[in-house]
Amino acid sequence: MYGVSGTGSDVGEEWGARAARSRALAVLRVRGRALGLAVLPAAVAVVLYAGGVTGHFTGSGWDAARWVVTVLAVLVLIAATAVALVVARARPAATPTVELAETAAPDLYRLVRDLADRLDVPAPAAIALTPDCDSWLEDRTHRAHRALRTPGGEGESEGAPVLVIGSPFLWWMRVGELRAVLAPVVAGTGPAAQPDIAAARRFVRGLDAAVAVPGTPGLDPVRRIGAGAVGQVARVLLRACRGHAAEMERGVAVAGSERAQAVDYGVRIVAQEQVGLAYAGWDRLLTRVALPAWRMGRWPAKLDAGVVSALTELSRRDRLADGFSSRLGERPACDLLEEPGAVDEAASLLAARLFHGGPAAPGPDWSPVEWSQYPEEVVDRKWRTDAARLHQVLDGLGLADGTARGAGGERVTEGPTLTRVIAHLATEPTKSADARAEADTDAALDAGAGVDTADAADTTDAAGADTDTDAEDATDLDADLDLVLDAEDVEDDDEPVNPAAEALAGALSALLAREEAAREARVAASALTAEAAARSAEKDDRHSGGTSAPVVSGPDGPLPLFPLQPPRSGRDLLADHVTAMVCCAAVDTAEATPGLDWLDGPALLVGGERATDLGPRVLALVEEGDPEPLRVWLARTGVRPEKPVRLV
Repeated sequence: MYGVSGTGSDVGEEWGARAARSRALAVLRVRGRALGLAVLPAAVAVVLYAGGVTGHFTGSGWDAARWVVTVLAVLVLIAATAVALVVARARPAATPTVELAETAAPDLYRLVRDLADRLDVPAPAAIALTPDCDSWLEDRTHRAHRALRTPGGEGESEGAPVLVIGSPFLWWMRVGELRAVLAPVVAGTGPAAQPDIAAARRFVRGLDAAVAVPGTPGLDPVRRIGAGAVGQVARVLLRACRGHAAEMERGVAVAGSERAQAVDYGVRIVAQEQVGLAYAGWDRLLTRVALPAWRMGRWPAKLDAGVVSALTELSRRDRLADGFSSRLGERPACDLLEEPGAVDEAASLLAARLFHGGPAAPGPDWSPVEWSQYPEEVVDRKWRTDAARLHQVLDGLGLADGTARGAGGERVTEGPTLTRVIAHLATEPTKSADARAEADTDAALDAGAGVDTADAADTTDAAGADTDTDAEDATDLDADLDLVLDAEDVEDDDEPVNPAAEALAGALSALLAREEAAREARVAASALTAEAAARSAEKDDRHSGGTSAPVVSGPDGPLPLFPLQPPRSGRDLLADHVTAMVCCAAVDTAEATPGLDWLDGPALLVGGERATDLGPRVLALVEEGDPEPLRVWLARTGVRPEKPVRLV
């Protein structure tokens, strides 16, 4: 049966649920085979002892066989018990989330319960938020997860999964759209309550956690060897049931989708468009706006509210998004929260941890920043920090006196000036490729004329011979010219166009690598301190009988779990630093101000308008050593490059 459901029929009657249950039984059969293999030596030993008692297996050979099989059975049972204990006690990985208590979002919990009642499925045990554009159910029945879980209320089953909702959805979607998007997710609690599916999921999660046990820090050599052996067994079992587990989850998703078709199906089609739009805006906000702030030691405290501004700006620029901003007059889903600002701040801090590897709590070097303060606290500070780093590298390259000479030999004013940077990167005027080729052609022709004269003096007897010789010499001359031009092309490919820029980019990359290593060391030290404090508090709470306040769960693994961008190349770093130097000069000497573009991040505002033509001119200086386009732009905007700028 594959069609519209939601009529209150039993979960086992749906095609997807039945397919999921059959796959769950296949997973459990893998577990059963492993258990049977573990008890097989013991069963053989029992048979041998029974044969000895009845007089069928007598003699010294059977006695030796009984002892060997008994020892083998004991060893196998001990190993199987160890594997079973590790699989049962290993802590499964959990998604880092912001736990949301019912007192913090009573309307949201009420919406989810009503949705579960309409779908005739159990309500989720709790609700959590994640800084991502996705929603799913997550089983947190393990005792290590129950300590961090915030129960939703008396009506929820203790074994029910937790509903994880992407925090950007709450700010961008309307209440009806959120309910429509969550319907297929909440419908998945029905199959999750099926005993076979629940047991298969616990077994797979236990195997997955056991595979990671050998990497646990703090194990002594003996325990690490044992954990490695257990991990190998768990990996074999996981490989045997991986296909069945994937098909089981696919069947659960199909069952949830079938059941949810009876609830807000028309609204869901429209809401899916908002899901894609929210994802695009969230990705742009993180990579273009939040990442520069994180690198400066500041984290935007209202990222989810920034999604609304970013998507509103997108709807203004992109005609394909027309009509999306008109939805803003409806009730947003964040109104279902009691304190949207506090929840947004917690989700923003978690996003900084996941995508950048920032500390778990604010501190002197890790403080929040409001959007109204972003231009001054982040953009201007970033520009001046980059400009100071650029001049520090210039000093290290032998320009310690702050003086340089331009392409024409003129002395450049001392101090952190833009003129100093331009003079260092500008290449000296050289002949063009066409001029070099013409000069080489003339030289080769002169050499060819001399050869022709000598050949003519030696072969004055026959005019036909002279003609053949001239033709051969002309052919040789063309071959020589081709070799010369090919050699020049290879040389141009091997040598950088702007050697000064290459050297400066390499020095910048090295300096930034040292700064990043120092930052990671500080973050690691603070994380160890926080972990020790948390363990101490947990022990105190255990002895006192109290319960600790809900905290942000996860993450499992090294930070950042999801890096936003790959490492930047040296040329990109140099272009960013030169652009920052230009912006500092524009702010200090012209009518320019730092600004924030919701889709592109830090922006330079000249006369209230964003300067969009600066990037290509900086690239011309960095890549080709041509300062003229940038000088034309500076003259047009009134920037004085010879004036020293203020650095951090």
